[in-house]
Amino acid sequence: MVRAFAVLATIALGASVALAQQDPIKERKELMKNNADQAKIGAAMVKGEEPFDLAKAQKIFAAFENTATKAPALFPDNSIDQATADDPYSAKPEIWQNMDDFKARLAKFGSDAKAAAFGNIGKNDCGGCHDKYRLKS
Repeated sequence: MVRAFAVLATIALGASVALAQQDPIKERKELMKNNADQAKIGAAMVKGEEPFDLAKAQKIFAAFENTATKAPALFPDNSIDQATADDPYSAKPEIWQNMDDFKARLAKFGSDAKAAAFGNIGKNDCGGCHDKYRLKS
């Protein structure tokens, strides 16, 4: 009985992983929304609007590193967005035309997150990539 339960649990876990991988647009948009939420927290700490909190800062940079690691796989050729004007997380088709540049930008984002370089992340990494590759809503 325990063995059957373990097998069923493994199958269910595999199915949930497979389902998550079937919607790269949803997954990448969730990553980017989380980045935006974390960036707001970081910006408030940098501006002195919120007290510095080491645990929150570590969470911010961990989220950024996670995105830098996962995002390159979430832009397969068959996932070119059907962008909508009311969706602030829609990607421009230029990503797929300049994939090497996009992946290099994500790698730099990951390096800056690992180095805890918040100023570089906001201005250069997020801003530069969004200007070039995110559809303006």
